Amino acid sequence: MSQTPDDLKCWLALYGVPGLPPELARALVLAFGSAGEVLGAADSLLAQAGLNLRQRRAIQNPDWSLIGTLLEWAERPGQAILSPSSRAFPELLGSIPDPPIILFVRGNPEYLGAPQLAIVGSRNPTVNAQQTATEFAAALSEAGHLITSGLAVGIDAAAHRGALTAGRPSIAVLGCGVDVPYPKPNQRLAAEIIEHGALISEYLPGTPPVAMNFPRRNRLISGLSQGVLVVEAAARSGSLITARLALEQGREVFAIPGSIHNPLAKGCHRLIREGATLVENIGDILGDLNWQQPPSAGHRQPPPAHTPAQLEGLDEDYVTVLEAMGYDPVAVDVLVDRTGLTPQVLSSMLLILELRGMVHPVSGVGYIRAAEPGTGSRVKKE
Repeated sequence: MSQTPDDLKCWLALYGVPGLPPELARALVLAFGSAGEVLGAADSLLAQAGLNLRQRRAIQNPDWSLIGTLLEWAERPGQAILSPSSRAFPELLGSIPDPPIILFVRGNPEYLGAPQLAIVGSRNPTVNAQQTATEFAAALSEAGHLITSGLAVGIDAAAHRGALTAGRPSIAVLGCGVDVPYPKPNQRLAAEIIEHGALISEYLPGTPPVAMNFPRRNRLISGLSQGVLVVEAAARSGSLITARLALEQGREVFAIPGSIHNPLAKGCHRLIREGATLVENIGDILGDLNWQQPPSAGHRQPPPAHTPAQLEGLDEDYVTVLEAMGYDPVAVDVLVDRTGLTPQVLSSMLLILELRGMVHPVSGVGYIRAAEPGTGSRVKKE
């Protein structure tokens, strides 16, 4: 299928019809033969198709000035507008129940057709969950699979960074215009994705990040992907919306379990109870998706959190503190009770362990032990 300038103009005209659902727009094109034929259809036929007077008038009198501005936007380097007629329009996305009819792209649109896995999760994740998302994204990227997410702070950003750190592209789906600097903390990351992947949106350039846009954009994250991996999510989370949409679209859903004491693990546990695949390593994902892992890929072993060099010089009291922490967030006063150390001594020891990267502070709670050398085993294929 080839997208001609005239064809794109006609799709943009349909895109601009107020209140016209994308699935109805596609149905009209299928019924009339092309987007251009819809624009030239008799008013009576459009009425029979269920369009109201305002929609029919918009079809008969498109905003050619706005369309011209959009076409000029798409002519700039690194920018594109894709309609279903475009060769680069992702076939998998076109198969969902309510596919978009226009995609605005910054970056390389050719990546949109690659096999993808979405990684989503909390905007306020634990340190270990961020590390897990980064490592899984890197390992899956090195195995030849593209990582897609929503550029939000937290797990989304960690997943994008994991792919980019592995030297592979990533795709970010936005709930605003692709030219809108949102979220601001991730603007440098967005620039890297544009250079090594693509930012995409079904919203016009300049569209602000309105809250109602984000649940709708989630269907594109799952629709582009063959599966969705939820790393950490609360019981009520936008990530669960993405997972539900994935199921409705016939995609695989994966979830990484967490501590029963972590409220941000409850969403993942709920998904697992409802049938999502419990994930401990990338082999769990590759097997379910029938993805092959090249022999040379997937052997990336992150340095263990507790190397001999890091442990050197630590006496038994430090080992006792680490063992008393476990892998759940724990308050300092609880550690005092468990270790028998004074608060002053314990605080000093925790500072040293934090500087060595062996524990992390958890806002409002206390501390959590850093992931053990299992970081490597979590992401490797078993």
